[in-house]
Amino acid sequence: MEGSRSNSYLQSIIDAISSSDVVESRIQLLKKLEDLDLSCKSELISLVESLTIFWEDFTCLDVTQCLLNRTILLVAVKRIEKDKADCLAQFLTLEVKASVWCRKHLKMTLMSIQELQEEEHSNLFFQLLLDAVKFSAASFSALARYPLSEDKALMNTVENFILEQLNLMNESVSEIQRIREFGPEILKAVQMVIDAMIKFCEVHSQALDREFSGEDFDLTSSAVNHVINVHKYIIEKLCELGTIAAKGGGGLVTILNVSWKGVFTLLQLGNGVLASKVNIAGIILNLVSLVMEPLKCAAATWSSVTNEAVSASEARRIFLPVKFFLINAVKISCLYPCQAYLVHKEIILCVLTISTYKVSLSNEKLLGTVAEAITELLETTCLDLVKCILNTTDLKQDLKLGIMDLLFTSERCSHPDGDPSNCFRIDPMNGIFNTNCEDMKDAKTLLLGRINFLLNLLRHSFDLSDDTKLLITTKLDVLLDILVQEDVYASVLLLQVPFLYFSGKTTELKWQPLFSSLVHALKTFMVAVSSSCAWLELQSFLLDNLLHPHFLCWDIVMELWCFMLRYADDGLVNGVISNFFSVMKFLASSELVLDHSSALRKMARCITMLLTYGAHSKLNEICESIFIQDKSRSSTVIWAALILEGFPLNLLSEKIKNIAIQSMIHDYLNFIGSFDETSMLALSSRVIGLPVFSASTTIQSIKLSTSDIDVRTLKFLLALLRSYKLSGVEKVKGFCRKLISETLVIISCMKHLYASNEMEEVILELEKLFISGPTASDALLYECKSGLVPFLAGLAHIKMIETDDNAKSCAVWELYHMLFKERHWAFIHLGLTAFGYFAARTSCDELWRFVPQNAALSYDLESGKHVNEEGFMLEFKIFLEKEMALLTVTPSAEQLALLMKEGLLLKDKFNTLLKSCGKGIECKSMEIDEGPSSRKRKLPEGISKGMELLKNGLKFMRQGLSLLEANHVDSRELHNKLLSHFSGLEDEIDRLDSQGGVY
Repeated sequence: MEGSRSNSYLQSIIDAISSSDVVESRIQLLKKLEDLDLSCKSELISLVESLTIFWEDFTCLDVTQCLLNRTILLVAVKRIEKDKADCLAQFLTLEVKASVWCRKHLKMTLMSIQELQEEEHSNLFFQLLLDAVKFSAASFSALARYPLSEDKALMNTVENFILEQLNLMNESVSEIQRIREFGPEILKAVQMVIDAMIKFCEVHSQALDREFSGEDFDLTSSAVNHVINVHKYIIEKLCELGTIAAKGGGGLVTILNVSWKGVFTLLQLGNGVLASKVNIAGIILNLVSLVMEPLKCAAATWSSVTNEAVSASEARRIFLPVKFFLINAVKISCLYPCQAYLVHKEIILCVLTISTYKVSLSNEKLLGTVAEAITELLETTCLDLVKCILNTTDLKQDLKLGIMDLLFTSERCSHPDGDPSNCFRIDPMNGIFNTNCEDMKDAKTLLLGRINFLLNLLRHSFDLSDDTKLLITTKLDVLLDILVQEDVYASVLLLQVPFLYFSGKTTELKWQPLFSSLVHALKTFMVAVSSSCAWLELQSFLLDNLLHPHFLCWDIVMELWCFMLRYADDGLVNGVISNFFSVMKFLASSELVLDHSSALRKMARCITMLLTYGAHSKLNEICESIFIQDKSRSSTVIWAALILEGFPLNLLSEKIKNIAIQSMIHDYLNFIGSFDETSMLALSSRVIGLPVFSASTTIQSIKLSTSDIDVRTLKFLLALLRSYKLSGVEKVKGFCRKLISETLVIISCMKHLYASNEMEEVILELEKLFISGPTASDALLYECKSGLVPFLAGLAHIKMIETDDNAKSCAVWELYHMLFKERHWAFIHLGLTAFGYFAARTSCDELWRFVPQNAALSYDLESGKHVNEEGFMLEFKIFLEKEMALLTVTPSAEQLALLMKEGLLLKDKFNTLLKSCGKGIECKSMEIDEGPSSRKRKLPEGISKGMELLKNGLKFMRQGLSLLEANHVDSRELHNKLLSHFSGLEDEIDRLDSQGGVY
């Protein structure tokens, strides 16, 4: 009876509402339904269906319809929270109808929101909209309380409900700025809806997990498809909502967080089934675009900054949301690396763009804080985004190799003509941020970004899988190719870039030179791969580039060799040094020892550096093998090559060092003691003077006793100066110029020689050689000037009479005048250095005598024709101030431009050498011929005997020439002519002797 009475009462209210034409009466009747006790499910169904019917479906024109519809919503919310009966389909149908109506009404309300008479109506609608969103949250909570249904009609209703609620929610948030004071409340309600949706999905996902565990699980069953569809709809709409919130400013931060958190949470559900149903690659791509858009806008704004530095707080304000999107991209990519691979080009373009932008900002004083913010907030996350794809086991190695090819392209590109420093002032809108995926591989604007990104990848290589380490090792050659590019070369040498350093639990940001950071990163990578399969590949890389023709690349490779030997076990060190030394013995040749670019000298350079900075323990052993165990001619050549490349004598034990120095002094004194003009003209130019070169190099690094190098050196120099005038053989003169230069260096290091009586004669002979004598017009005398400069500086240690009638003083002035008239920048620098040393130590008062009126630095820079009398001293003052300044380098456009030109010359030389090697032309500085042509055998007896006779004949001929000179002083011209022919004959016989045994 009680149920019958309640049903009758419910029906009477419904009938009354239906029959009433007065909105206010209908509203009052509807309110009675809120707390009405219902006895059965059918009554609740009848009530909800009636509410759906009562809902005014057309867009209202006045306040009353909004009042009526809002009352219906309030009743529905109350009933769905109160009643536990299973009639969700009816509630959801009502909610769908309400959502569709609200979306239409929202558009109309926003169109008329400026009209004053509509303000009350608008406020009422916004209140209704808030109630509708709350009803949606209550509906999702109710759905989560009920088990997964097999009813297809209900499943369709649920899917339709979810789509409409998501659409209403997204449209409401997109217009939240125009909803006035109701905005914050609606955002809170939207957050409640998202939380309820996530809970609903988690409950249904658990039901699916239980289904998955069963043996008869059917992926195509209607219930499974329903859950997948629901997840798919919610994920896609939450992505849309997250995108809307990202563009809506700081007021939508909460919605931004919960929406993307919801996306990630839902993607974790379902045991990976969603990977084939949801466009996960599109989600990642959306996040990448959300990363790029604010960066591009900020870069456009900051590129116009000219007067005021960008604050750290402003930079962080821009980059914190960017980091948020990157983190979400990383989390999703780690869950679904194969889907992330589908958009790997866009991901790589994103991280390279950020990396390049950071490096470009590092050269801008006003934007340094922006570079720091990128380093602190974005760089590590960018690295994580790429690592989660490279480290996965779900991708085949060839796919990962494709990623590495995009990250580190081997394409060589040059900057267009124009100001070479323009590459460091890239317009973000027309340069970095305008690159697309198709052009990315060849984009020259990204080269510095590639270097910076590889640097960070190497620094964090301990976090990489073994196969990824192997892939990186195969790309180290590409790194060297990139460094050859002139713009990268200039930047690596000059720029300082911010990096994060981790020490325990603390993180510190430091500005470091790009070059030293790169070398440090490569060393870190060496340690990381030392116990992996990539170690052999790394060793091959080091061996292949041991004699790299580009000095910067070679320097990096040698740093790595030294680092390896410094910490390697004794067996590895002994093996490397022994093998390299064996190669050097194979290359030993007196013809090559003075050729700076020969393979012999390059190997000597490598071994010297390894012994100095990597393998100290082998120093004494190497010297013992040369001076004690092996006293052959080849060991002398090897020692000379090592000395010329700066062999570290100071690091030897005292015993071995003394043996080496005494041997050097003995050879030097023997050579200069037996030298005269005749021997200079007679001896083969390819073997003469090796002790002089060794002594010159040694004396510059080791302080010798004054008794070791005496006045015989001055007499030797005088003999050289006279011989140069007499010689008619250009090859001999060329070698004589080198000996003059090296001897001048020796004298400049031995101050006591400046006090010798022979010094005045030396000065006068030098003046004749360079200025007043017949040889002054010889353009090749510039080869001697690098040795002349320190000699002139050392003249500060002698007393000079400052009068015009003193021959010695006049000669010194003229020599300085000649030096200051040189217009080549290298000679200008050397001249200023020498004069600075001289001026600081000399007792001369009239320094103006040393500077000619037409010195190169006295001319104006614009035309180069007008002389400024004070120009030289002004430039000299600037030079001295720079010399005294702190050794800090601040990059400037001028410095970058100069380094660019230098880098371009080096690159052209490098490319020319590669082309020569590619055509099969002999590359003596790189290749070591191990083919049949390098094998030797014993010559036939007749040829060997003939060679001995020729050599003996040369000895008799030399004696005869000496007698001719002594007995026929008046036949000087004939004597010189015979000497010239004799020297050429001796060269040919020596060449035949050295090559005759090769077959």
